[in-house]
Amino acid sequence: MHKLILLTHLLVVVNIGGFAQNPQSWGNWRCWGGQPGGTYRNPIIPADYSDIDCIRVGDDYYAISSTFQFSPGMIILHSKDLVNWRICGHAIADITQISPELNWDKMNRYARGVWAGSIRYHNKRFYLYFGTPDEGYFMTSSSRPEGPWEPLTPLLQEAGWDDCSALWDEKGNGYFVGTHFADNYKTYLFKLSDDGKKIDRRSAVLVNSGSGREANKLIKVNDWYYIIFSEHKPDKGRYVMAKRSRNPMGPYKEEKQLALPGREAMEPNQGGMIEGRDGKWYFLTHHGTGDWSGRIVSLLPVTWVDNWPIIGNVMPGNIGSMKWSGEMPLRSSTEFHLRRSDDFDDNSLSPQWEWNYQPRQEMFSLTERKGWLRMKAYRPLRANDLMLSGNTLTQRTFRSFHNEVIIKMDVSGIVDGQKCGLCHFSKPYSFLGVKQEAGLKWIEYSHNGETLENSIPDTPHIWLKSEWGLDGKSLYAYSWDGENYISFGNPYQLSWGNYRGDRIGIFCFNNEEEKGYVDIDYFHYRIEK
Repeated sequence: MHKLILLTHLLVVVNIGGFAQNPQSWGNWRCWGGQPGGTYRNPIIPADYSDIDCIRVGDDYYAISSTFQFSPGMIILHSKDLVNWRICGHAIADITQISPELNWDKMNRYARGVWAGSIRYHNKRFYLYFGTPDEGYFMTSSSRPEGPWEPLTPLLQEAGWDDCSALWDEKGNGYFVGTHFADNYKTYLFKLSDDGKKIDRRSAVLVNSGSGREANKLIKVNDWYYIIFSEHKPDKGRYVMAKRSRNPMGPYKEEKQLALPGREAMEPNQGGMIEGRDGKWYFLTHHGTGDWSGRIVSLLPVTWVDNWPIIGNVMPGNIGSMKWSGEMPLRSSTEFHLRRSDDFDDNSLSPQWEWNYQPRQEMFSLTERKGWLRMKAYRPLRANDLMLSGNTLTQRTFRSFHNEVIIKMDVSGIVDGQKCGLCHFSKPYSFLGVKQEAGLKWIEYSHNGETLENSIPDTPHIWLKSEWGLDGKSLYAYSWDGENYISFGNPYQLSWGNYRGDRIGIFCFNNEEEKGYVDIDYFHYRIEK
């Protein structure tokens, strides 16, 4: 019995689909993304790019990812090969267009805000649709993925809807699908106006119900219209399904499960299905069971069997399973990467940055001291609570072999009551920073409000560092010269919370008054695979 189990394990690990599979437990990858020799290894993005959707326009791929309460909202990615990506920007510059609850003076939309969306290209224009669980469906459009994007247009102002998608047929007729999760996950198909800015509620056709059916994507391949979606059953997990019809408005009577749940791979289940430049099909998906690294991204091949798109390795019974590696869809001479570091030399923030909620624009500056980010302090909504502090600038953390983030701060402008520094958060949080009380400066470590502190010299410059590896255990340290570091505080386990993986950020607030500032010379994020 033991020999049989071992042999079966080795067969699965060593040679399924012609490429070595991941032999380790989830999250313990040393290699990811593009590899030498024209191959790639999943995940292709070991960071929290959740609810991903993807299209191809000519030789270019564009993807979007949900951003919840972070601003600017709905991040947009660009690739030439589906494996290596760069950040184009964001579609929603001001998320208070959705609700004032997303502003710095409310901060009342954790785990909510901008949920899953759909990006489409029609009549030489990009269209973006998304839902928020409290406010309904919205859309915007642009002639360029980098923007500018139009102000948001509400499509359906009603709570309880999510995971929408759109499609135009060859005649220019538009269609829209979305799930009313508040009413037993009933999914409806609607007709969409020619300009893409209205849906016809009277045209609604019920196409799905129950079993947590959401993550909708509308696509057309040859003569078939497909609704790709995910389903969840407590005894099985979450997995990808499809319905198809010859008519865009249905009926969608034919249904098939496209892949196994893949619980060992954190249930890849939501993404964009796309034809590559090489003529093959792919599924760009997030792994839907979140952990401290968030819902990270993999690229799975799609094999068409009897006009059904089977995802990953095709198993007996024509059902897919997780595939950990493959050939690059197409080699590209263009080298894209997701930016992390910033020297703050430009007059605008690098595109990887997102504020925790809509910020006060006058409380930060890249021009008052050239080459530095100045963050000005004001009161949090609750004293000493990082999660209710409006001036926090964030980006995604990566799950890689070794991560090191270092910031250099000039603290000569801080005043009594002020705190500033480097932080991690999802729902739990931690930070290492400098505070001032009665004219004296202190180094402070905080974990959900429990603090350790030590007095420090009154010197203008201090370097702060966070390091973590594949296990997500962060260690903070500080330095007076940027070379020799002193560890401070307890190890902090990066965590999942509010539907998000860990964020790293820079923060600044003052518990007592609107006064004081800190200058950040740089944010350097180094990754070792």
